[in-house]
Amino acid sequence: MISITEWQKIGVGITGFGAFFILLGVLLYFDSVLLAFGNLLFLTGLTLIIGLRKTLSFFFQRHKLKGTSFFLGGVVVVLLRWPLLGMFLETYGFFSLFRGFFPVAFGFLGNAFNIPFLSELYRRFQGTSSMV
Repeated sequence: MISITEWQKIGVGITGFGAFFILLGVLLYFDSVLLAFGNLLFLTGLTLIIGLRKTLSFFFQRHKLKGTSFFLGGVVVVLLRWPLLGMFLETYGFFSLFRGFFPVAFGFLGNAFNIPFLSELYRRFQGTSSMV
């Protein structure tokens, strides 16, 4: 059984609030204050969940530096009140950072819930993951 600390529980809540504020900021026509607040909460929550050392080692791996620079650069651009450009940069960085996680998530969801569309995505990602 995996034990979850109180800090990790708080981190999950803060990450959830961050995602909520980002979604609300996008729905309210890219409100820069909500997006910036959501970004800060999301990164803080992620750090509380997995720890500072693991967060830094995840973001600053050599093969993930491009995704990290786009993601964190997008956060900075949103903080400088250019929300549309910042969100585009963040989105590209997010997909670049978590590119290896998507096939696993699609395969799990496709098999666990018997969703044919996700199973097909998993098979397609399996074919292209060896090229990366």
